Order: sequence, then structure tokens, then C-alpha cells
Amino acid sequence: MLNRPFRGSAAVAAGWVTPGQLRGPRFHRLFSDVYVPAAPGLDPSHLAVRARGAYLLVEGRGVVGGWAAAELLGASCGPADALVDVVVPGGSQRAQPGLRVRRGQLFPDEVTLVDGVRVTSARRTAFDLARRCTLWDAIVAVDALARVGEFEPAELLVMRTRHLGARGSARLPEIVRRADRLSGSPMETRIRLAIADAGLPRPVLQHPVGPYELDLSYPRLLLAFEYNGGDHLEPERALRDLAREAHLARAGWRVVRFSALEVHRRPDLVAARVQRELLAACEARGLDPARLADHL
Repeated sequence: MLNRPFRGSAAVAAGWVTPGQLRGPRFHRLFSDVYVPAAPGLDPSHLAVRARGAYLLVEGRGVVGGWAAAELLGASCGPADALVDVVVPGGSQRAQPGLRVRRGQLFPDEVTLVDGVRVTSARRTAFDLARRCTLWDAIVAVDALARVGEFEPAELLVMRTRHLGARGSARLPEIVRRADRLSGSPMETRIRLAIADAGLPRPVLQHPVGPYELDLSYPRLLLAFEYNGGDHLEPERALRDLAREAHLARAGWRVVRFSALEVHRRPDLVAARVQRELLAACEARGLDPARLADHL
């Protein structure tokens, strides 16, 4: 049964579908000769679905890389509409709408298998994205991939020596210095970067309070900042959040939450809110706001 991306020519040859059916409403075309059924749970625009479809074009010759590899690895840190990168070290593969072809050497330990799809490893994916993306996106990618891949960001500097002269690798030291594998999500990373770029004190990541952990916090001030994602609206999650908030309130914590709109579009306002909350927390405790760093 066709329940994932497939090659149209192979499906027709096997008698599963006809050419006319492929052009009809039952299937979506992802790439040339690559289709996916129009079925619940198979969103043709989803990066993971497009990545699996793209792999069919290079299977045996190349691998999935970039944001698509990060998605399949479980990092989920790239734009939803990102192009699918395929890395084809040798041989030919033409780019097409939605598909970008990259060349370059891949060592055996830089490729891994995810549910039948060969992708660049977490380290190699982080190395590639760190060299190609904007600074903040690069740090987001390294944070997320270091977390799921269980490696230290500094290992990317070792990889740089393996790929001497790789374009964009000169910026890796700054990215590694600012990365942190303790970051729990891309949005947490962006909040942390907004705080850092404003010159404010660095928060503690994943600080434990009883059975819970706070995304970004200043423990001595009992002040924390978190991202309020859409999953918090789900009924079961909402109930868990109520219990969590009650526990934190009893422990004296103030937790400030930011929306996706604030974090993505107005990081300056995020930083300004953090600064106000830090100063207010100092004043409430009779501490000198001018010596903020000394109180953290």
C-alpha cells in the first residue's frame, strides 16, 4: 500500500496506479516522478515528507542534508518551507523546484540512516548549516543538533580541520562559543541570543525546581523566562502546566513567557522585557540595580 513518498514510474510499472491517477486528486507531486498520497498524516508541504521524497531521487548516490536532515534527525530547527538539500559527492543530479543539490566529500562517519533514509550525521549537518546560515540561524541549528546528536559544539572545530578550506568555516569559532547544547528548543535559543545581544547577564539553562526545569532563569532572583508554544494550548498539556505553575509559585518563582511572534519579530522587545524584569526583581529584594551582575 502506498503510504509514503514513492516513485511514480515504479508504481505504474507495478500496477499500483495508472498515469492518469497520478495526475488526479489522490496524489501530490513532490518532485519529478516523486509523489505522495493525499492522505491524513501525509502533509506534502512538511519538510520531513519532502525530504523522504527527495531521497528517492538520489538513493544509492547521495544523502539528504541541511535543514531536511536536521528534521529527520529529530532536531526540527529549520524553516518550514526550507528547500530540501541533497548531497551528491559524485555523479549527476539536477536541481529542481524545492530541491537543492550540493557537492562535497562525505566521510563514512558523516552519514547515518534514519528510518531507511541516508542523511548527514548530526555533527556534519551542524557543520554545514553553521557555515551557510545567518548567525542566529546557525547557532539555533548547532544547539538543536548538538542536543539530539549528544555532542559538544566544540567538536565542529575538529571537523573544520577535516574539511580545510570549506566555505564559511572561518565563522565557526564564534558560533561554537555562543552555542549551548542545553538549550531545549530553537525558540529558547533565540530568547537567549536576544538577551546576549542586548548585553544582559547570561541566564542559566534548564535550572531544576523540584520535578521541573526552567528554560532560562536567574535562580538568585527567582526569575525565569520561557517560550509559550502552541502545544501549551492542548488540554492535557494545559493541565500539566497548571500543576507546574502552582509548584513554581509556591517556590516563589516569577515566570515570564514570550510568544513566537515576539521572539521572531521583535527580539529587541524581548530583551527590553528581560531587562525590566531583572531590574524589578533586584528592587523588590532591596538590591542595587546598578550592580545587577553582582546579584546573579
